[in-house]
Amino acid sequence: MSSLLEIKSSVLRQVQACPSFRRKTEEEPGSASTDLQEPATGAWKPGDGVEFFAQIRLILKKGEGRRGLPCPEVLLRSSSPAPAEPMDPNRGLRALTQEEEEMLYEEALYTVLYRAGTMGPNQVDDQEALLRYLQQVFGTSPEEHTEAIERVKKAKAPTYALKVSVMRAKNLLAKDPNGFSDPYCMLGILPGSGNPQEPGPHKEQRFSFRKGAKRGSPLPAKCIQVTEVKSSTLNPVWKEHFLFEIEDVSTDLLHLDIWYFKQIVKSARANGTAGPTEDHTDDFLGCLNIPVWEVPVAGEDRWFKLEPRSSASRVQGDCQLALKLITTQRDTGMSQRGRSGFLSYLLLLSRLLQFEHRAQEPFLQPNSSSWRGELSGPAATVLCLHGAQSNLSELQLAVLHWQVSSRHHQTCTLDYGYLLGLLEDMEAHWEEAASLPQEQEESLADSFSAFSEFALRLLRQLRDYFPATNSTAVHRLELLLKCLDKLQLFQPSLQICPFETELNMDIAAALKRGNREWYDRLLNTKSPREQSGLKRLAGLVELVDTVYEDLQSCYGIYASLFHSIIKIDFFTLTFRQLERLVAEEVWALTEELSPKMTLEVASRLFELYLTLADIQRFWSSIPGRDSHTLALAGIHAPFLPAVKLWLQVLRDQAKWRLQGAVDVDTLEPLDASSKHSSSAATASLCFSHIQELWAFLAWPDPAQAQGLGTQLSQDLCEAALFYTELLRKKVHTQPRATGETVSEPLCVVLNNVELLRRVVGQALRGLAWSEGDAGLEVGLPRPLLSCTQALDEDLQREARTVTAHLTSKMVGDIRKYVQHISLSPDSIQNDEAVAPLMKYLDEKLTVLNTLLVKENLSRVLEALWELLLQTILQALGTNVDVSADFYSRFHFTLEALVTFFHAEGKGLPLENLKDGSYKKLEEELRLHKCSTRECIEQYYLDKLKQRSLEQNRFGRLSIRCHYEVAEQRLAVEVLHAADLLPLDANGLSDPFVIVELGPPHFFPLVRSQRTQVKSRTLHPVYDELFYFSVPAEACRRRGACVLFTVMDHDWLSTNDFAGEAALSLGNIGGILRSQMGGSTKAEQPVTLHLRRPRAQVKSTLRMLEGRTNREAQEFVKRLRELEKCMEMDP
Repeated sequence: MSSLLEIKSSVLRQVQACPSFRRKTEEEPGSASTDLQEPATGAWKPGDGVEFFAQIRLILKKGEGRRGLPCPEVLLRSSSPAPAEPMDPNRGLRALTQEEEEMLYEEALYTVLYRAGTMGPNQVDDQEALLRYLQQVFGTSPEEHTEAIERVKKAKAPTYALKVSVMRAKNLLAKDPNGFSDPYCMLGILPGSGNPQEPGPHKEQRFSFRKGAKRGSPLPAKCIQVTEVKSSTLNPVWKEHFLFEIEDVSTDLLHLDIWYFKQIVKSARANGTAGPTEDHTDDFLGCLNIPVWEVPVAGEDRWFKLEPRSSASRVQGDCQLALKLITTQRDTGMSQRGRSGFLSYLLLLSRLLQFEHRAQEPFLQPNSSSWRGELSGPAATVLCLHGAQSNLSELQLAVLHWQVSSRHHQTCTLDYGYLLGLLEDMEAHWEEAASLPQEQEESLADSFSAFSEFALRLLRQLRDYFPATNSTAVHRLELLLKCLDKLQLFQPSLQICPFETELNMDIAAALKRGNREWYDRLLNTKSPREQSGLKRLAGLVELVDTVYEDLQSCYGIYASLFHSIIKIDFFTLTFRQLERLVAEEVWALTEELSPKMTLEVASRLFELYLTLADIQRFWSSIPGRDSHTLALAGIHAPFLPAVKLWLQVLRDQAKWRLQGAVDVDTLEPLDASSKHSSSAATASLCFSHIQELWAFLAWPDPAQAQGLGTQLSQDLCEAALFYTELLRKKVHTQPRATGETVSEPLCVVLNNVELLRRVVGQALRGLAWSEGDAGLEVGLPRPLLSCTQALDEDLQREARTVTAHLTSKMVGDIRKYVQHISLSPDSIQNDEAVAPLMKYLDEKLTVLNTLLVKENLSRVLEALWELLLQTILQALGTNVDVSADFYSRFHFTLEALVTFFHAEGKGLPLENLKDGSYKKLEEELRLHKCSTRECIEQYYLDKLKQRSLEQNRFGRLSIRCHYEVAEQRLAVEVLHAADLLPLDANGLSDPFVIVELGPPHFFPLVRSQRTQVKSRTLHPVYDELFYFSVPAEACRRRGACVLFTVMDHDWLSTNDFAGEAALSLGNIGGILRSQMGGSTKAEQPVTLHLRRPRAQVKSTLRMLEGRTNREAQEFVKRLRELEKCMEMDP
């Protein structure tokens, strides 16, 4: 038992012998006590560090959202309705007077009562319904409504006219021999007979317009219109426009003939009369008869199929006409006062739009801007009638709808998509812009100016009306910017420019002004200058956080919209402006607070600096941006004292947190999936947070970063060792169960140490800072690398200490089971003798496997393996003169243990198992089974295998050796030696060389020989030749060798051993190959490095020493005499 305890003690001594980071801290001046050094209480309010690390977690969580550039998917978090935009009733069209209101009402009634044309499928054909609708719009009483209708009916009916545009024809009949025709058109209005004309039979003759004076008579020549002749085509394009007065909308008929130009009939083309003969008339290609009353109210532009004059006519093809029925004279108050149809339509549209919007408000969400100007059927019908009767072009209608809607939007918000659609309608017809009268162009320019002014006011308050977190508001902003972009397209085409400067310059100016106003409001709210420095600092932290979030929104949301739509770099504009304002505030405040540095101020300044650093990194992370040009460049300098003080607080709070975690730790696994306890989880979290915090800090000055990082790494190491000491004290106070061989608390502590080793190592590696070219090989700066390696050694040593304590409880049991194997009689089978030990190990390792993590299980396996090997070695040493079966059983035990600990690759690697003590044990078992002569042979084989580890320490010996076959003798020539050890007091030696052959039983008749003594030299020259008469067969045997022993001759005492060397005889000349014809001499000398016998050689010697036969004892006696000479080795 005492021997096994010695093993344990030696292991513990080895663990405690290695220098460490722990010893460095313990040996600091003033630390004479060995008790735990508790954290200081002056750095922060005493406690368990929970509140402090909770604050760190908040800082880290804030930093998590600042990694990398923001993306819209993260920022857009809400799809709720956008904030309401400001509404100003004064920005709409001016209110009408009572008289103007009545005139507009009568204008609308007149439009309905004197409508002409066919209503479309989506229009309201019920006249009474349209009149009731107008009554609702204008809010008149039934009596007022009836009186107004009566007044309108008494008015003179309007004068109608039909606008006809002959656009083109296609697939006409070919009349020329070349397969083409030369077509032209003749068209006019045929008066009706009181009823709409019905198609009827015509005579087979060419229809001609005749002169006539009264209605129903042939049409006068002045009412006939003729297009140009288009030569050689069957698909002519005319695009000619005509205007015909209409006497009776209900009966008049538009008639159009297409003729093939056969010869010039000037009279017919001039006054409508035909030529004198039929042969000179043009050929008929087709005709159209269109009743005027069939023309749609809104007009139409379509293809009409050509008709024949009679059943005998042969025609083909189609003709495209654009028809519109308008009024040229209107007997209304607005017309009589010179109000154009353009202005009347504008006022009517404004009134209808307001009414329709109010009617839709109950169905819209609160603060909604989703109304897209959808008009009811009656409203759309009234506007269509008035627009057609007023002869308003498509461009004019688009301009009117834009003017009214954009003005209405400033009083009652509309959907920007609707406004953008109106601008796109204008753009589609903008080629007609030259036809706009100056008055209408001025009105349009005014609407552009008013809308842009309104939009710029919104952009000044961008963050209020278009918050970046609201996807609905962001979409509205996108549409607003597209509207502004459209306005810039119209600007060059207007003679009267609505903008004094480029619109995008006005937008940039509005954005800058809005940024400044937003920042000033934020500053007055968060950190007003009239507050004290500390209160201002707390508010400034919140302000800078808000600015950073705003910059994220600018980059992730606003920047792409402004750049892609109106080509403004909104992010750069905003970042430069806000960053400069923040820098001014921070520089001023830090200068004020520097003389008043306290722990609270340092904490706030530390948090403030992290956000400022994030702002700089944000700018630098964008390609092509350089942070050296920022106003914040160099801002870290005034924060250095605060950061240093805060890191001191961090060190003390970390110790308090670890102390509190260990105090409540029960040294039980945290949960079913973990094998460490609660304090290890807390410690891991603390160290991880510290490492992340350092990464966020990213101190820009390399020299200062090295100082901060070095101190922080030392603080981490100190805290880690402090935690392990707390664990050691904790486990020593734990009650132990009687007879317990595997301590669960020790296993938990071991797992805690391993987890701590990995986490702290990772945290330390995360503290790396830039150090130029230093540390590139290992990837860490030198101070940090040294600290990391020292701590890892300390924690490895701590793990080995805990492992030793854990396995020490198994020493007695292992000794008992090994003793059982040694005392088992030969009659018992080997597997039966080993079974109790294997069962015991299996039970204990099963428990350990459950309690330990993989790394620690490997540590325990290695410790148990070494313990087993040492125990078996001691068992072999205490048992002498035993049978060969005894050693065979332990050899079987060793192989069984190797298989058990290897566990088919799941346990220890074979190369680890079969190293160190295993080799020694295996060698002893093998030697124990050998005969005496085999052991002696092994002794010499070990000498031949031995290599000098320090080739220059003991010196060199040059020899020449060969075998003379004819004389059957071995010639050995000792030439010289060099660099021998100085074994005399004068610093020299008196060396001589002993030459002998071995093993002795190979050469029983050969005696050793020796050279002369060379006095007072370390480089003797001998040049002496020795002969040994031996057969060649003996020299070829395995292990046969020449042994050279260099001695220092002493006259008054025993000779001193200086070194030895061995040369195998199997490879010398004459032995390796048989040579005939006399002696054979070695061609080259051989240099042998002198050495001392190693442990393996001594092991064989100890084996022989335990044998009692004469041959073994004589051999050992001779070697012991040599060993006495070696005891004086310096």
